[in-house]
Amino acid sequence: MAAPDLKERLKAPLRRLVNAWRARRRSAELKAEQPHTSKAEIVAGLRAMGIVPGDTVMLHSSLKSLGYVEGGPTAVLEAIHEAISPGGTLVVPTYYLPGGTIYATCQMQGYVFDPREHGSNLGALPAAFLKMPGIRRSIHPTHSVSALGPLAQDIVGQHHLAPSVCGRLSPWERCVHHKAKILGLGISMGPVTFYHLIEDLMDERFPLPVRMKETFRMPCKDWDGRDIQVPVRPLDPAFQGQRIDHKSRGDLRQHFYDRYQAAGILHAGQVGPARSWWIRADEFHRHLEQDAMHGLTIYTTPEELSRLRA
Repeated sequence: MAAPDLKERLKAPLRRLVNAWRARRRSAELKAEQPHTSKAEIVAGLRAMGIVPGDTVMLHSSLKSLGYVEGGPTAVLEAIHEAISPGGTLVVPTYYLPGGTIYATCQMQGYVFDPREHGSNLGALPAAFLKMPGIRRSIHPTHSVSALGPLAQDIVGQHHLAPSVCGRLSPWERCVHHKAKILGLGISMGPVTFYHLIEDLMDERFPLPVRMKETFRMPCKDWDGRDIQVPVRPLDPAFQGQRIDHKSRGDLRQHFYDRYQAAGILHAGQVGPARSWWIRADEFHRHLEQDAMHGLTIYTTPEELSRLRA
């Protein structure tokens, strides 16, 4: 048994070395091939599109859309924080989904989320945000959210008490309360978790049964190491293929973008090379609810969308 055990012990440090080498190589490639963006350009771009000191901002982003940024993801986060300072609060999804999906994670045996140990598997920006001094992180086994600023604890502090992932007491509901700006930095209207707030708040009134019936009581540790349980109702995988973030749904992403820009709630801009946008959370919520009541959701099929446009 000694040889196999030794092999297993060597796997983790070897994997870390390989990942570090790949990261260095990717950084060198970006520096050589991509446009360069400075912190000052990011701050200027955000301010020009209406992100101002005192704002609460929930960030959804694509790091690669900015090209090569000297200082990497930390510099990007510092630039956004500078743009909303003084007095602003930056909110960043720092989800940890070891199963890949909510449902698969809920089915994992022995999984206990611990905010003191678990990082984020959303990418470099969320991982870097978790290392910044002063952040507050919500206790949630699949959709942990972190924040930095005077409203941080109010936004993330009750997430483990929320009866659903994105509904009442969740960071998304608190962002509506504080009239936060949902910022899409270099992304389309697809990968935006805020959409799920309306599903959880409307519950049975939502046009489609997108949440599964079963509620999982997921074990977690709080910041003091105490054992708690957090309720999670997964999204039904049956609807995933028609959702706005599916690669085939460019039609729906563009429809929402055009619709909300025409309504005057989507504010577009340019941050370095990254096409970006923002929508105030309370206005976003109101329009999503109105649209859902008229049959338009992020699950609307191409055929249904054609009929709604007619």
